[in-house]
Amino acid sequence: MGRQRISLIGVPYDQRSSYSRGAAEAPSAIRDAWHRASTNMYAEDGTIVDESLVRDEGDVVLQEEGDSVDVIEERIASVLSSGSAPLILGGDHSITYPAVKAMSKHYKGLGILHFDAHSDMYDEFEGDRLSHACPFARIMEEGAVTKLVQIGIRTLTTHLREQAARFGAEVHEMKDWTGTEHISFDGPVYISVDIDALDPAFAPAVSHREPGGLSTRQLIDVIQRFEGRAVGADLVEFNPSVDRDGPTDMVCSKLLKELAARMSRDNR
Repeated sequence: MGRQRISLIGVPYDQRSSYSRGAAEAPSAIRDAWHRASTNMYAEDGTIVDESLVRDEGDVVLQEEGDSVDVIEERIASVLSSGSAPLILGGDHSITYPAVKAMSKHYKGLGILHFDAHSDMYDEFEGDRLSHACPFARIMEEGAVTKLVQIGIRTLTTHLREQAARFGAEVHEMKDWTGTEHISFDGPVYISVDIDALDPAFAPAVSHREPGGLSTRQLIDVIQRFEGRAVGADLVEFNPSVDRDGPTDMVCSKLLKELAARMSRDNR
């Protein structure tokens, strides 16, 4: 059986960001870093992550006004119906909600592996139920997935703890993380990586810097080793407008390669 095609889709959207804008610029910046001559196209397991494996299918075309949810969901559904696996470059974290809506209709028993400083499970944030602070509340209340595992969390409020209990989320707070945890899913898995899961020392170009996070090595180790079948992924919340010296774009490029390699390995 040959490798499943992976479709790289940009979603240049940050209209649901609560603090500052700039994540809409990330898809093009990550693509540039992916092709930069300072490194190569190999993931650590030897997979060559070039356009023979990952087909760049451009950006979702979004209107300046109006709801983006249906447009994003329809684009990801189209990718899935073509037999390809989506690897999505955001954009703010609100894009994960429509992406997972499409994924859950295609894959029964879908689970989510979510890396983040924030649990993004507010019922509403600043009056917006579709804020980038709310996607996992929308996903879980709709029953779109069977299991949600969150890693790197270090900003839980009382409300967010109540939400985690309500939805039965498996939350690994950073204060308790040892790196020896066994992360396991029984079925297909969608991976959502908010780059601020990393400590700002590793990825400073985010809108919500939260000290005390994962190292790049720790995050990659989980991607490489968790038990389950990776069928799609997104990489969100990189803000190139504050990437003064350019380190975070290369971190995103590294994660793109490791995500693609894991998806390729799991879907041969």
